[in-house]
Amino acid sequence: MGLQTDDELLAAARRGDATALESLLVRYQPHLYRFGLRMCGNVDDAGEVAQESLISMARAIRDFRGDASVSSWLYTIARRSCMKKRRRGKFAPVREESIDAPGADAHRLADAAPSPEQSAANREIEAALTQAIDALEPSYREVLVLRDVEGLSAADAAKVLKISVDAVKSRLHRARAAVRREIAPLLGADSADTPRGCPDVVTLLSRHLEGDLDPQVCATMEAHLARCGRCRGACDTLKRTLALCRSWATPQVPAPVAASVRTAIQAFLSER
Repeated sequence: MGLQTDDELLAAARRGDATALESLLVRYQPHLYRFGLRMCGNVDDAGEVAQESLISMARAIRDFRGDASVSSWLYTIARRSCMKKRRRGKFAPVREESIDAPGADAHRLADAAPSPEQSAANREIEAALTQAIDALEPSYREVLVLRDVEGLSAADAAKVLKISVDAVKSRLHRARAAVRREIAPLLGADSADTPRGCPDVVTLLSRHLEGDLDPQVCATMEAHLARCGRCRGACDTLKRTLALCRSWATPQVPAPVAASVRTAIQAFLSER
């Protein structure tokens, strides 16, 4: 049976198995490309982030101590690359890639045989989601992308960002609320997070999803939601927002980018 898990591929790669190393690099390429796309804002930089991160991983594979997951290790490398590019381009536009740029179609959410009207609505929601995430301050955007798009645990995200788990969660709650606020009208809901006189149910729900809500507070919130339709709607749209983030398709890396990365990887492997 072929090697399947990251740990199996990693163990073989550390023993010098070039095929396993290449398989591991190929597996993570689209995820690193997506991370670079969201954090750097354009296709060229995203491709460079993916390539630099994968080559850095290949060079350091035998030194990896296993004190973090493969994914958190790779995103740590990718984040460093993104930060370098942001510093070099500090006076450049924050957003360079348009919604219709190459690769944007890969973010379309799966829908079984949608009608033309539903397809148009889905595209509008996806575009709004992309814009809302890209509009976040980088420190909030990277937390939301790592946690809710890439699926890292709060602890792994904290390792990547070199901050505490509490800081990850604090930023995450704010980022989730901001993105929900932006796309709520397209989901048929009020964009306000908290109606006057009501508890901050959006933050409370986000905390509950992270396992940080006291049972008594949770019970109080559930009782409030049972009688307050507006707050119930706010919570529903947060859940839908997070579902959209988690179902965001891993992008198809543009052919020229994939070819460049593959050439770089193969050149590195041939030198080993």
